[in-house]
Amino acid sequence: MTTEIPLDSPRRHTTTLAATPKGAAVCRRVARRQLTFWELNSTHTEPYYSALLIVAELAANATTHGRVPGRGFELHLCLTTTARRGTTLRIEISDPRGDRLPALPTSHAPNAQSGRGLVLVDALADRWGTIPRHPNAKTVWAELDLAEADFTDSDLTASDLTATDATDAA
Repeated sequence: MTTEIPLDSPRRHTTTLAATPKGAAVCRRVARRQLTFWELNSTHTEPYYSALLIVAELAANATTHGRVPGRGFELHLCLTTTARRGTTLRIEISDPRGDRLPALPTSHAPNAQSGRGLVLVDALADRWGTIPRHPNAKTVWAELDLAEADFTDSDLTASDLTATDATDAA
């Protein structure tokens, strides 16, 4: 396994939360606020919303399946840039139940109201997995590779529109 050395100092944020539904809601708000502070909401809109959904699903799993009375869970966000992958957002949720590892479901009941969270994480993340955490805990992580920048039509200036129209006409 090769270890990549970041080209810049990574931006990190870690928060410990109560393993309750309210803790999961606070986790979502903290993640949204931090990703907005890093300006991902304006520079990388699709990964921004994917990250918010991933945080919501992993936090819900931590409070539902990884809960131990009296112990919380941890959110860790890290934004790094490396030569091989470019900029990557890593989302980690750690909980005290290392004995309960997540797995993708093999089938779904058509009317089931739960059991699809990891399917969403698998679809939205570029990579995801679990790592053990000492002493008997686990971390579920997901990574999103960020392109140079997302641009919307509102980012285009009038001269950009004129140049585009001239190219289309030719």
